Amino acid sequence: MDITVSELKRRIDEDDVPVMIDVREPHEWEMQHLPQARKISLAEIPRYLDELQAVKHREIVLICRSGGRSGRATQFLYQQGFKHVRNLTGGMLAWKKEIDPSFNVE
Repeated sequence: MDITVSELKRRIDEDDVPVMIDVREPHEWEMQHLPQARKISLAEIPRYLDELQAVKHREIVLICRSGGRSGRATQFLYQQGFKHVRNLTGGMLAWKKEIDPSFNVE
């Protein structure tokens, strides 16, 4: 149920981009985010269940700062019947460390 930052980067580079949902808070999102990601904070995920049904058949990658909140969102969606959900291991901190040192994350 996890995906590494290097695997996600490879997928983005190969134009094999999964649905990406960034569950960080608005102030974190505004600092910087992956352009392909959609912003739905962790607290808002339950309200978006109906809308997310449209992409239920696709792979969905959940993103946060370090992997904790996105891990909870991944588990929640899996329990709601989303079988193709993955947590970005290490979150945006890992992205900054391994992919883009200039990425602005607190």
